Amino acid sequence: MKHAPFLKLLSGAALALALVSSPAIARDRHGDQASKDSKQALYPNATRKEPKLDLTSQSEQKKLNAGLEAVNAGDNAKAMELLQPIVQDEDSSKYAQSLALQGIANIKYQGGDTKGAIDALKRSLDIGVMPNDTYFQLEYELAQFYLADEQYQPALDTLSKWRSEGKRETAESYALEGNAYYRLEKYPEAIAAIKKAMSLTDKPQASWNQILMASYAESGQADQAADVAQQQLQANPNDATAMNNAVAVLMQAQKYPQAIELMEKARANGTLKDEKQYVNLAKLYLITGQNSDDPKPGAKKAEAVLEDGMAKGVITSSYENYKLLGDAAYIAGDDSKAIAGYKKAMPLAQDGEAALRAGQLLLNQQKYSDARTLIKQGIAKGVKHQGTAYMMLAEAERALKNKPAAIAAMKKAAQDPDTAAKAKAWLKQAGAK
Repeated sequence: MKHAPFLKLLSGAALALALVSSPAIARDRHGDQASKDSKQALYPNATRKEPKLDLTSQSEQKKLNAGLEAVNAGDNAKAMELLQPIVQDEDSSKYAQSLALQGIANIKYQGGDTKGAIDALKRSLDIGVMPNDTYFQLEYELAQFYLADEQYQPALDTLSKWRSEGKRETAESYALEGNAYYRLEKYPEAIAAIKKAMSLTDKPQASWNQILMASYAESGQADQAADVAQQQLQANPNDATAMNNAVAVLMQAQKYPQAIELMEKARANGTLKDEKQYVNLAKLYLITGQNSDDPKPGAKKAEAVLEDGMAKGVITSSYENYKLLGDAAYIAGDDSKAIAGYKKAMPLAQDGEAALRAGQLLLNQQKYSDARTLIKQGIAKGVKHQGTAYMMLAEAERALKNKPAAIAAMKKAAQDPDTAAKAKAWLKQAGAK
């Protein structure tokens, strides 16, 4: 394919997916009966039989409430001091132990101990005495913990149990399911789950669209991914994340003209502010140029984008950026700008490729002495194709009437398998031994 050499230049095209946010404590409604009766049950159709509570001690209830309030306030030390004794005391009610374990689970989760959080929450659920609303909220929280711990199948299994026994469907639960399926690379299932989530709310989260786009893209449905991305951008025209996502999937679908159009609109209205965006726009122009019969117009536009970004201070003075500018100018046929770009790249380079390219252009301009200097610098710093570099050096030396140096360079070229045949033929014709 014509665009292959420049595809590897593109960066930042991957979609960023957000994990679930930190699960909040599932608050129980323990307290007076009037409080319970005045609130609508969250799981009115649950198949699980509602257990009887065994929390009768006012002092125990007071300690439990204080511990959970400390968890919510972020005072983990105080929370552990209050909750741990409840868990360890065999005389504590099972209900109090369950909620204390739930609080400890959240402390562990917030502290980065996700596995410890899962263990504590499972113990809380296994006691089995909590009211349905609390029980199923914690079971849903467990699914979130599993997802955060990258245990995707347990997350799905827990969700399935939560949904079948709790008899409840929410947009968030299907989004969580879609996230887990995506991580398991089960893209059709992820797509179905996210679509279900979106059907249950008029306010879908941006991360759901990211999962949907990524699932479409990974399953080979690039057009659908691009459609979702463009719809999201239309709904949020000034959202940089939406624009980046749209460009990423359009690039993945190789819809380069559409990606360029979006980025140019952003550049015109001042919302294209990131270096990576400018660089990718320039690379897209180079790719579309390679896909056309005449690459020069695209290369000139790439050159203009890079110069614009550099003038605005968005594009930094790096080897990669100066070399890209040199490449764009070279393809556009602007040798003077190409040489200038390569020369700016040279002091920042880890190898001699920029010097070699500048030397090649100087050879074309018959500036043999300058060409020889840069070619030698390139070889000394290291180039991928040494044989080619030595043949260029031999050409410069020959033009400068330095036959011994030309022969010496061509002998070096003869040691490279890629240029051995041409170099040996040249040496034979030159009568070199």
